Amino acid sequence: MEVFTSVKSLRQYLDHQLLQQKTIGLVPTMGALHNGHISLIEAAKKDTDIVVCSVFVNPTQFNNPEDLAKYPRTFEADRIMLENAGCSAVFAPSVEEMYPEQPVLKMNFGALETVMEGASRPGHFNGVGIVVSKLFNIVRPHRAYFGQKDLQQVSVVRQLVNDLAFGFELVVCPTVRETDGLAMSSRNTRLDANERALASHIYRILAGAGADLRAGKPVSEVIGWAKSEFEKISEFNLDYFEVVNLKTLLPVEKIGSTGSNAICVAAFLGPVRLIDNIIF
Repeated sequence: MEVFTSVKSLRQYLDHQLLQQKTIGLVPTMGALHNGHISLIEAAKKDTDIVVCSVFVNPTQFNNPEDLAKYPRTFEADRIMLENAGCSAVFAPSVEEMYPEQPVLKMNFGALETVMEGASRPGHFNGVGIVVSKLFNIVRPHRAYFGQKDLQQVSVVRQLVNDLAFGFELVVCPTVRETDGLAMSSRNTRLDANERALASHIYRILAGAGADLRAGKPVSEVIGWAKSEFEKISEFNLDYFEVVNLKTLLPVEKIGSTGSNAICVAAFLGPVRLIDNIIF
């Protein structure tokens, strides 16, 4: 496995692979890897000849400086995991390499900026849009792989790919969960033992809400129940709990056909903000 820290060296490597008619898969990450990330690597290995994983904590997508400072950085452990998983190349640039100058471009993703993550984290998706656009232009993949856990981010990237005609396939892979249902996340490492035990309630409440909606209960009633469940656990501070249209991610009052809706949640557990969703 090759490790690159500069755009130039990575491009030289990838240009050589393209001359040999190799296909390239990209897995963008911010490091602190877990088995959810590795599942993306494995999916990319099945589809493409060369798998590139980027490891870069992108400062432009953090609207909270404290969150950026505390985001886990475990590059040596990440490198070992990626090598064991059969990744071809790691791109681990510095902030200065990715941003020789402070970007001034502003991206607006329309209605996606007004709901859930867009409403709670102003400027977040502008930062996401800029960094993934740079990665797409640097790596020029045939396929790029993202996880369903970051459902709204996937919608933003899909819009970006469509609007700017990036010439690759976007592949969305299922959320990988711990045995108690908690969605795997780099932020889980910041939970203490008590918080980690409580974190499983997020999926319990999501699954319960999904079952109630399938049983025909009104959306407003199900959301009310879910919020009351979070209120019972004082360590939680709920940011949002929404039932949305899967395509637009806008809130709905009635659910649609099978597979056309999602339940999305964001909650603070102590100082750590966790997100999750299920599609139904």
